[in-house]
Amino acid sequence: MPLTALPPLLSPARVASALAMDPATRLLDVRTPGEYETAHIPGAYNVPLNTLSEHAREVRSVRDPVILVCQSGQRARVAEESLRRSGMANLHVLDGGLNGWVAAGQPVVRGPQRLSLERQVRIVAGALAALGGVLALVVSPWFALLPAFIGSGLVFAGVTNTCGMALLLSRLSYNRPANCDVPAMVRAFTSATPPVPVGRIPSNMSSSPCCRPG
Repeated sequence: MPLTALPPLLSPARVASALAMDPATRLLDVRTPGEYETAHIPGAYNVPLNTLSEHAREVRSVRDPVILVCQSGQRARVAEESLRRSGMANLHVLDGGLNGWVAAGQPVVRGPQRLSLERQVRIVAGALAALGGVLALVVSPWFALLPAFIGSGLVFAGVTNTCGMALLLSRLSYNRPANCDVPAMVRAFTSATPPVPVGRIPSNMSSSPCCRPG
């Protein structure tokens, strides 16, 4: 069955089959460069979510099937909505993201290990909520506003499918390899040439332009 007849949401097995049957199929990984460096599907191109809008014109010029990838599937669906609004129709999303891909026993390219952005959000949100609760008990009841604010933010993130905390955390150097070059990655994606390497540069070497995180 041709890939264009497939549903928008694809299982890891279906994605692996599609890649094997149609080498022109592209994988577009919208996670942060740090997450991509930690582990990614072989051949995937890294264009972080918050840089996608400025490169939408180049990305939508690709006529071959494009499968969007993130850690769990949430950011990939946001990217799908954004690209569809720009007029791109040949889009699919990897169900379960990289987590589902790994759980299905599919191959990945691994690098230095980091916490995924989703885990970072859960840790920071939980820590702030716990801190606010403790301070409300021992310092001032006004600190109870902190966990209330965090909870409201999580509800907003769930309703709107956007997360301000994730956007802030993605700007940390922890999530930004020194030689991430999004324009070069986009050029490789559109021309179907091998993805640009992403990773830390030794201190005795000059760095190339660093992308903005996503």
